[in-house]
Amino acid sequence: MTDLWLTDARVPVCLLDGDVAADGDGLARVDVAIADGRIAAVAPAGATRSGTVLDASGSQVWPCPVDVHSHLDKGHTWPRAENPDGTFAGALAATAADREAHWSAADVRARMAFGLACAYAHGTKAVRTHLDSIGKQTAITWPVFAELREAWAGRVALQGVSLSPIDMFADDEAVRVADTVADHGGVLGAVTYMVPEVDRLIDRVIGLAADRGLDLDFHVDETLDPGARTLDLIARAVVTHGFSGTVLVGHCCSLATQPAAVAAATLDRVAEAGIAVVTLPMCNLYLQDRAPGRTPRQRGVTLLHEMAARGIPVAAASDNCRDPFYGYGDHDMVEVFREAVRIGHLDRPVGNWPRAVTATPAAIMGLADSGRIAVGQPADLVLFRARYYSELLARPQAGRVVLRAGQAIDAAPPDYRQLDPLFDGGSDDTATG
Repeated sequence: MTDLWLTDARVPVCLLDGDVAADGDGLARVDVAIADGRIAAVAPAGATRSGTVLDASGSQVWPCPVDVHSHLDKGHTWPRAENPDGTFAGALAATAADREAHWSAADVRARMAFGLACAYAHGTKAVRTHLDSIGKQTAITWPVFAELREAWAGRVALQGVSLSPIDMFADDEAVRVADTVADHGGVLGAVTYMVPEVDRLIDRVIGLAADRGLDLDFHVDETLDPGARTLDLIARAVVTHGFSGTVLVGHCCSLATQPAAVAAATLDRVAEAGIAVVTLPMCNLYLQDRAPGRTPRQRGVTLLHEMAARGIPVAAASDNCRDPFYGYGDHDMVEVFREAVRIGHLDRPVGNWPRAVTATPAAIMGLADSGRIAVGQPADLVLFRARYYSELLARPQAGRVVLRAGQAIDAAPPDYRQLDPLFDGGSDDTATG
Protein backbone atom coordinates (compact mmCIF):
# COMPACT_ATOMS: atom_id res chain seq x y z
CA MET A 1 0.00 0.00 0.00
CA THR A 2 1.34 3.41 -0.97
CA ASP A 3 1.89 5.74 1.98
CA LEU A 4 2.48 8.84 -0.13
CA TRP A 5 2.52 10.02 -3.73
CA LEU A 6 5.04 12.79 -4.35
CA THR A 7 3.60 14.24 -7.53
CA ASP A 8 4.87 16.49 -10.31
CA ALA A 9 8.51 16.36 -9.24
CA ARG A 10 11.33 17.42 -11.54
CA VAL A 11 14.17 14.89 -11.30
CA PRO A 12 17.46 14.90 -13.24
CA VAL A 13 16.86 12.14 -15.76
CA CYS A 14 20.40 10.87 -15.18
CA LEU A 15 19.31 9.86 -11.65
CA LEU A 16 16.35 7.77 -12.84
CA ASP A 17 16.30 4.22 -14.15
CA GLY A 18 14.91 3.41 -17.56
CA ASP A 19 13.99 5.49 -20.60
CA VAL A 20 12.24 8.58 -19.24
CA ALA A 21 11.32 11.65 -21.27
CA ALA A 22 13.11 14.84 -20.22
CA ASP A 23 13.03 18.52 -21.06
CA GLY A 24 15.86 20.53 -22.57
CA ASP A 25 17.57 20.81 -19.16
CA GLY A 26 17.57 17.03 -18.71
CA LEU A 27 14.82 17.11 -16.09
CA ALA A 28 11.95 14.61 -16.09
CA ARG A 29 8.57 15.33 -14.52
CA VAL A 30 7.52 12.28 -12.51
CA ASP A 31 5.33 11.08 -9.69
CA VAL A 32 7.09 9.06 -6.98
CA ALA A 33 5.20 6.58 -4.80
CA ILE A 34 6.59 5.90 -1.32
CA ALA A 35 5.61 2.84 0.72
CA ASP A 36 7.21 1.49 3.91
CA GLY A 37 10.03 3.99 3.61
CA ARG A 38 10.99 2.94 0.08
CA ILE A 39 10.26 4.06 -3.44
CA ALA A 40 7.40 1.89 -4.70
CA ALA A 41 6.93 3.41 -8.14
CA VAL A 42 8.22 6.13 -10.45
CA ALA A 43 5.78 7.15 -13.15
CA PRO A 44 5.28 10.03 -15.58
CA ALA A 45 3.55 12.96 -13.94
CA GLY A 46 -0.03 13.85 -14.76
CA ALA A 47 -2.18 10.96 -13.63
CA THR A 48 -4.69 11.25 -10.78
CA ARG A 49 -3.27 9.66 -7.64
CA SER A 50 -5.30 8.30 -4.75
CA GLY A 51 -4.41 8.45 -1.09
CA THR A 52 -2.02 10.95 0.47
CA VAL A 53 -0.56 13.27 -2.16
CA LEU A 54 2.21 15.82 -1.78
CA ASP A 55 2.30 18.08 -4.83
CA ALA A 56 5.85 19.16 -5.65
CA SER A 57 4.43 21.66 -8.17
CA GLY A 58 7.31 21.09 -10.56
CA SER A 59 10.04 21.51 -7.94
CA GLN A 60 13.22 19.48 -8.18
CA VAL A 61 13.64 16.31 -6.15
CA TRP A 62 17.01 14.59 -5.81
CA PRO A 63 18.26 11.52 -3.98
CA CYS A 64 20.21 12.40 -0.85
CA PRO A 65 23.79 13.26 -1.89
CA VAL A 66 26.95 11.36 -1.02
CA ASP A 67 30.21 13.04 0.03
CA VAL A 68 33.11 10.80 -1.02
CA HIS A 69 36.03 13.00 0.11
CA SER A 70 36.08 14.92 3.39
CA HIS A 71 38.37 15.53 6.36
CA LEU A 72 36.15 15.38 9.41
CA ASP A 73 39.12 15.02 11.74
CA LYS A 74 40.57 18.37 10.60
CA GLY A 75 37.26 20.20 10.45
CA HIS A 76 36.35 23.26 12.50
CA THR A 77 39.82 23.94 13.86
CA TRP A 78 39.96 27.42 12.32
CA PRO A 79 39.27 29.35 15.56
CA ARG A 80 42.57 28.07 16.99
CA ALA A 81 44.46 27.16 13.78
CA GLU A 82 44.05 29.86 11.16
CA ASN A 83 46.09 29.56 7.99
CA PRO A 84 48.43 32.56 8.30
CA ASP A 85 48.73 33.26 4.56
CA GLY A 86 46.20 30.95 2.90
CA THR A 87 48.89 28.89 1.18
CA PHE A 88 49.26 25.13 1.05
CA ALA A 89 52.46 25.35 3.08
CA GLY A 90 50.67 27.47 5.65
CA ALA A 91 47.89 24.89 5.88
CA LEU A 92 50.33 22.04 6.42
CA ALA A 93 52.19 23.89 9.16
CA ALA A 94 49.10 25.11 10.99
CA THR A 95 47.48 21.66 10.91
CA ALA A 96 50.62 19.89 12.12
CA ALA A 97 50.93 22.27 15.08
CA ASP A 98 47.24 21.94 15.97
CA ARG A 99 47.32 18.15 15.68
CA GLU A 100 50.30 17.89 17.99
CA ALA A 101 48.82 20.23 20.58
CA HIS A 102 45.12 19.40 20.59
CA TRP A 103 44.01 16.26 18.75
CA SER A 104 42.97 14.12 21.69
CA ALA A 105 40.18 11.58 21.29
CA ALA A 106 37.67 13.99 22.87
CA ASP A 107 38.71 16.86 20.60
CA VAL A 108 38.56 14.78 17.41
CA ARG A 109 35.25 13.21 18.44
CA ALA A 110 33.56 16.55 19.07
CA ARG A 111 34.68 18.12 15.79
CA MET A 112 33.91 15.06 13.68
CA ALA A 113 30.45 14.73 15.19
CA PHE A 114 29.82 18.42 14.56
CA GLY A 115 30.67 17.94 10.90
CA LEU A 116 28.40 14.90 10.65
CA ALA A 117 25.54 16.87 12.20
CA CYS A 118 26.02 19.56 9.55
CA ALA A 119 26.08 17.00 6.74
CA TYR A 120 22.97 15.20 8.01
CA ALA A 121 20.97 18.41 8.35
CA HIS A 122 21.85 19.39 4.78
CA GLY A 123 20.70 16.00 3.47
CA THR A 124 23.93 14.05 3.01
CA LYS A 125 23.42 10.32 3.37
CA ALA A 126 26.99 9.01 3.37
CA VAL A 127 30.44 10.44 4.01
CA ARG A 128 33.90 9.09 3.33
CA THR A 129 36.42 10.85 5.54
CA HIS A 130 40.20 10.84 5.41
CA LEU A 131 41.84 10.38 8.79
CA ASP A 132 45.37 11.59 9.50
CA SER A 133 47.25 8.34 10.10
CA ILE A 134 50.80 9.04 11.12
CA GLY A 135 52.62 8.72 14.41
CA LYS A 136 50.50 8.64 17.54
CA GLN A 137 47.41 10.00 15.74
CA THR A 138 46.56 6.68 14.10
CA ALA A 139 45.82 5.03 17.44
CA ILE A 140 43.83 8.06 18.64
CA THR A 141 41.58 8.76 15.68
CA TRP A 142 40.57 5.36 14.29
CA PRO A 143 38.79 4.19 17.48
CA VAL A 144 36.91 7.52 17.53
CA PHE A 145 35.92 6.95 13.92
CA ALA A 146 34.59 3.50 14.84
CA GLU A 147 32.50 4.98 17.68
CA LEU A 148 31.01 7.63 15.43
CA ARG A 149 30.31 5.19 12.62
CA GLU A 150 28.19 3.16 15.03
CA ALA A 151 26.57 6.23 16.62
CA TRP A 152 25.54 7.66 13.25
CA ALA A 153 24.48 4.40 11.60
CA GLY A 154 21.10 4.85 9.96
CA ARG A 155 21.63 8.58 9.57
CA VAL A 156 25.01 8.99 7.85
CA ALA A 157 26.92 5.98 6.54
CA LEU A 158 30.57 6.59 7.38
CA GLN A 159 33.70 5.28 5.66
CA GLY A 160 37.27 5.94 6.80
CA VAL A 161 40.44 6.35 4.74
CA SER A 162 43.96 6.51 6.14
CA LEU A 163 45.79 9.70 5.18
CA SER A 164 49.56 9.26 5.24
CA PRO A 165 52.38 10.81 3.20
CA ILE A 166 53.80 8.55 0.52
CA ASP A 167 57.21 8.69 2.23
CA MET A 168 55.78 6.76 5.17
CA PHE A 169 55.38 3.70 2.97
CA ALA A 170 59.14 3.26 3.02
CA ASP A 171 58.91 2.38 6.73
CA ASP A 172 57.40 -0.31 8.94
CA GLU A 173 54.80 2.21 10.10
CA ALA A 174 53.01 1.59 6.80
CA VAL A 175 52.25 -1.98 7.88
CA ARG A 176 50.82 -0.80 11.19
CA VAL A 177 48.61 1.74 9.41
CA ALA A 178 47.41 -0.81 6.84
CA ASP A 179 46.58 -3.27 9.62
CA THR A 180 44.66 -0.57 11.50
CA VAL A 181 42.69 0.26 8.36
CA ALA A 182 41.88 -3.42 7.81
CA ASP A 183 40.82 -3.86 11.43
CA HIS A 184 38.33 -0.99 11.02
CA GLY A 185 37.01 -1.97 7.59
CA GLY A 186 38.49 1.14 6.02
CA VAL A 187 40.21 2.21 2.82
CA LEU A 188 43.98 2.55 2.43
CA GLY A 189 45.13 6.01 1.38
CA ALA A 190 48.25 7.99 0.66
CA VAL A 191 49.30 11.47 -0.44
CA THR A 192 51.52 11.13 -3.52
CA TYR A 193 54.09 13.60 -4.78
CA MET A 194 57.32 13.44 -6.71
CA VAL A 195 59.80 12.03 -4.22
CA PRO A 196 62.67 9.67 -5.04
CA GLU A 197 61.43 6.16 -5.76
CA VAL A 198 57.80 7.29 -5.72
CA ASP A 199 56.94 4.52 -8.15
CA ARG A 200 58.28 1.90 -5.72
CA LEU A 201 56.33 3.48 -2.87
CA ILE A 202 53.12 3.42 -4.90
CA ASP A 203 53.76 -0.26 -5.57
CA ARG A 204 53.98 -0.83 -1.84
CA VAL A 205 50.71 0.97 -1.15
CA ILE A 206 48.98 -1.18 -3.74
CA GLY A 207 50.61 -4.35 -2.40
CA LEU A 208 49.54 -3.63 1.18
CA ALA A 209 45.98 -2.99 0.03
CA ALA A 210 45.85 -6.10 -2.15
CA ASP A 211 47.16 -8.31 0.66
CA ARG A 212 44.37 -7.10 2.96
CA GLY A 213 41.55 -6.81 0.43
CA LEU A 214 41.35 -3.02 0.81
CA ASP A 215 40.27 -0.38 -1.66
CA LEU A 216 42.56 2.59 -2.39
CA ASP A 217 42.08 6.34 -2.17
CA PHE A 218 44.92 8.71 -3.07
CA HIS A 219 45.50 12.46 -2.75
CA VAL A 220 47.28 13.13 -6.05
CA ASP A 221 49.30 16.00 -7.52
CA GLU A 222 47.64 18.74 -5.47
CA THR A 223 49.83 21.38 -7.06
CA LEU A 224 50.07 23.46 -10.23
CA ASP A 225 53.59 22.20 -10.91
CA PRO A 226 53.39 20.52 -14.36
CA GLY A 227 56.18 18.18 -13.27
CA ALA A 228 53.90 16.53 -10.69
CA ARG A 229 52.85 13.37 -12.52
CA THR A 230 52.12 10.73 -9.91
CA LEU A 231 48.65 10.18 -11.37
CA ASP A 232 50.28 8.59 -14.39
CA LEU A 233 52.42 6.39 -12.11
CA ILE A 234 49.36 5.26 -10.15
CA ALA A 235 47.46 4.36 -13.31
CA ARG A 236 50.40 2.36 -14.67
CA ALA A 237 50.86 0.56 -11.33
CA VAL A 238 47.18 -0.36 -11.02
CA VAL A 239 47.30 -1.98 -14.46
CA THR A 240 50.64 -3.70 -13.81
CA HIS A 241 49.45 -5.15 -10.50
CA GLY A 242 46.07 -6.12 -11.90
CA PHE A 243 44.61 -4.51 -8.79
CA SER A 244 40.96 -5.53 -8.52
CA GLY A 245 39.75 -3.16 -5.83
CA THR A 246 38.22 0.28 -6.28
CA VAL A 247 40.73 3.09 -6.78
CA LEU A 248 39.80 6.74 -6.24
CA VAL A 249 42.14 9.68 -6.79
CA GLY A 250 41.51 13.25 -5.66
CA HIS A 251 42.64 16.70 -6.75
CA CYS A 252 44.89 15.99 -9.79
CA CYS A 253 45.43 19.75 -10.15
CA SER A 254 48.67 19.56 -12.13
CA LEU A 255 46.87 18.03 -15.11
CA ALA A 256 45.58 21.50 -15.94
CA THR A 257 49.11 22.90 -16.30
CA GLN A 258 50.68 20.06 -18.28
CA PRO A 259 51.07 20.00 -22.07
CA ALA A 260 47.84 18.79 -23.66
CA ALA A 261 49.41 15.65 -25.10
CA VAL A 262 50.90 14.65 -21.74
CA ALA A 263 47.62 15.17 -19.89
CA ALA A 264 45.67 13.28 -22.56
CA ALA A 265 48.00 10.29 -22.40
CA THR A 266 47.67 10.20 -18.60
CA LEU A 267 43.89 10.32 -18.80
CA ASP A 268 43.88 7.49 -21.31
CA ARG A 269 45.81 5.39 -18.80
CA VAL A 270 43.47 6.41 -15.97
CA ALA A 271 40.53 5.23 -18.06
CA GLU A 272 42.31 1.97 -18.88
CA ALA A 273 43.02 1.37 -15.19
CA GLY A 274 39.37 1.94 -14.21
CA ILE A 275 40.30 4.67 -11.75
CA ALA A 276 37.67 7.13 -10.50
CA VAL A 277 38.43 10.80 -9.82
CA VAL A 278 37.00 13.22 -7.27
CA THR A 279 37.33 16.94 -7.74
CA LEU A 280 37.42 19.22 -4.70
CA PRO A 281 36.56 22.53 -6.32
CA MET A 282 36.26 24.82 -3.31
CA CYS A 283 39.44 23.76 -1.51
CA ASN A 284 41.50 23.82 -4.71
CA LEU A 285 40.14 27.27 -5.51
CA TYR A 286 41.17 28.43 -2.02
CA LEU A 287 44.75 27.12 -1.99
CA GLN A 288 46.04 26.99 -5.56
CA ASP A 289 48.03 29.86 -7.10
CA ARG A 290 47.82 31.93 -3.94
CA ALA A 291 50.48 34.54 -3.25
CA PRO A 292 50.28 37.65 -1.04
CA GLY A 293 49.18 40.76 -2.92
CA ARG A 294 48.74 38.90 -6.21
CA THR A 295 45.52 37.91 -7.97
CA PRO A 296 45.47 34.19 -8.83
CA ARG A 297 45.77 33.30 -12.50
CA GLN A 298 45.19 29.55 -12.28
CA ARG A 299 42.50 28.01 -10.16
CA GLY A 300 43.52 24.37 -9.77
CA VAL A 301 40.51 22.79 -11.49
CA THR A 302 41.35 19.41 -12.96
CA LEU A 303 40.28 18.24 -16.42
CA LEU A 304 36.71 17.23 -15.63
CA HIS A 305 35.22 17.40 -19.10
CA GLU A 306 38.12 15.47 -20.60
CA MET A 307 37.70 12.79 -17.94
CA ALA A 308 33.97 12.49 -18.53
CA ALA A 309 34.55 12.18 -22.28
CA ARG A 310 36.69 9.09 -21.61
CA GLY A 311 34.10 7.48 -19.36
CA ILE A 312 36.17 8.08 -16.22
CA PRO A 313 33.82 8.24 -13.19
CA VAL A 314 34.01 11.78 -11.80
CA ALA A 315 32.67 12.83 -8.40
CA ALA A 316 32.71 16.17 -6.60
CA ALA A 317 33.07 16.45 -2.84
CA SER A 318 33.41 18.87 0.06
CA ASP A 319 37.01 18.22 1.17
CA ASN A 320 37.95 20.47 4.12
CA CYS A 321 35.63 22.67 6.20
CA ARG A 322 36.71 25.54 8.42
CA ASP A 323 40.29 24.40 8.82
CA PRO A 324 43.66 25.63 7.52
CA PHE A 325 43.13 23.99 4.11
CA TYR A 326 39.79 25.72 3.53
CA GLY A 327 38.51 28.44 5.83
CA TYR A 328 34.86 28.05 4.85
CA GLY A 329 32.38 25.28 3.97
CA ASP A 330 29.55 23.58 5.84
CA HIS A 331 29.56 19.93 4.69
CA ASP A 332 26.78 20.86 2.26
CA MET A 333 26.83 18.88 -0.98
CA VAL A 334 24.33 21.26 -2.58
CA GLU A 335 26.92 24.01 -2.16
CA VAL A 336 29.58 21.67 -3.56
CA PHE A 337 27.49 20.96 -6.66
CA ARG A 338 26.63 24.61 -7.17
CA GLU A 339 30.25 25.71 -6.95
CA ALA A 340 31.49 22.78 -9.07
CA VAL A 341 29.10 23.81 -11.84
CA ARG A 342 30.23 27.42 -11.66
CA ILE A 343 33.94 26.71 -11.39
CA GLY A 344 34.14 23.82 -13.86
CA HIS A 345 31.53 25.04 -16.36
CA LEU A 346 29.49 21.90 -15.78
CA ASP A 347 26.52 23.39 -17.55
CA ARG A 348 25.11 24.23 -20.95
CA PRO A 349 24.10 21.47 -20.61
CA VAL A 350 24.20 20.24 -17.00
CA GLY A 351 23.67 16.79 -18.48
CA ASN A 352 24.92 13.95 -16.28
CA TRP A 353 26.82 16.11 -13.80
CA PRO A 354 24.20 15.68 -10.99
CA ARG A 355 25.57 12.14 -10.76
CA ALA A 356 28.86 13.62 -9.49
CA VAL A 357 27.37 14.20 -6.02
CA THR A 358 24.92 11.27 -5.97
CA ALA A 359 25.15 8.10 -8.06
CA THR A 360 28.87 8.23 -8.86
CA PRO A 361 30.18 8.65 -5.29
CA ALA A 362 27.63 6.09 -4.10
CA ALA A 363 29.05 3.57 -6.58
CA ILE A 364 32.63 4.40 -5.56
CA MET A 365 31.71 3.76 -1.92
CA GLY A 366 29.86 0.56 -2.79
CA LEU A 367 26.50 1.88 -1.60
CA ALA A 368 23.89 0.10 -3.68
CA ASP A 369 21.02 1.80 -1.82
CA SER A 370 22.09 5.39 -2.51
CA GLY A 371 22.41 7.98 -5.22
CA ARG A 372 19.38 7.19 -7.44
CA ILE A 373 15.61 7.49 -7.49
CA ALA A 374 14.47 4.01 -8.40
CA VAL A 375 11.95 1.39 -7.35
CA GLY A 376 13.15 -0.44 -4.27
CA GLN A 377 15.54 2.29 -3.17
CA PRO A 378 15.08 3.92 0.24
CA ALA A 379 12.98 7.07 -0.01
CA ASP A 380 15.95 9.23 1.03
CA LEU A 381 15.26 12.40 -0.89
CA VAL A 382 15.87 16.14 -0.93
CA LEU A 383 12.97 18.35 -1.98
CA PHE A 384 13.83 21.80 -3.26
CA ARG A 385 11.63 24.80 -4.00
CA ALA A 386 13.71 25.39 -7.13
CA ARG A 387 12.22 24.14 -10.39
CA TYR A 388 14.97 24.80 -12.94
CA TYR A 389 18.76 24.72 -12.74
CA SER A 390 18.78 28.50 -13.00
CA GLU A 391 16.85 28.53 -9.71
CA LEU A 392 18.64 25.61 -8.06
CA LEU A 393 22.10 27.04 -8.68
CA ALA A 394 21.27 30.67 -7.92
CA ARG A 395 20.49 30.31 -4.19
CA PRO A 396 21.75 28.18 -1.28
CA GLN A 397 18.42 26.28 -1.13
CA ALA A 398 18.11 26.88 2.59
CA GLY A 399 14.44 25.89 2.48
CA ARG A 400 15.06 22.35 1.24
CA VAL A 401 13.21 19.47 2.90
CA VAL A 402 15.12 16.26 3.59
CA LEU A 403 13.24 12.96 3.63
CA ARG A 404 14.76 9.85 5.15
CA ALA A 405 12.75 6.66 4.65
CA GLY A 406 9.97 8.88 3.37
CA GLN A 407 9.77 11.04 6.50
CA ALA A 408 10.92 14.63 6.82
CA ILE A 409 13.78 14.97 9.28
CA ASP A 410 13.81 17.66 11.94
CA ALA A 411 17.45 18.74 11.94
CA ALA A 412 19.33 21.99 11.56
CA PRO A 413 23.06 22.62 11.34
CA PRO A 414 24.47 22.87 14.87
CA ASP A 415 25.44 26.18 16.43
CA TYR A 416 29.17 26.94 16.25
CA ARG A 417 29.03 27.86 19.95
CA GLN A 418 28.73 24.15 20.64
CA LEU A 419 32.45 23.86 19.90
CA ASP A 420 33.52 26.84 22.03
CA PRO A 421 34.89 24.63 24.85
CA LEU A 422 37.50 23.27 22.41
CA PHE A 423 38.88 26.74 21.91
CA ASP A 424 38.73 27.83 25.55
CA GLY A 425 41.21 25.23 26.73
CA GLY A 426 38.70 22.46 27.43
CA SER A 427 37.19 19.54 25.54
CA ASP A 428 33.59 18.94 24.64
CA ASP A 429 31.76 15.66 24.20
CA THR A 430 28.34 17.26 23.71
CA ALA A 431 28.47 17.00 19.89
CA THR A 432 28.82 13.25 19.66
CA GLY A 433 25.54 12.77 17.80
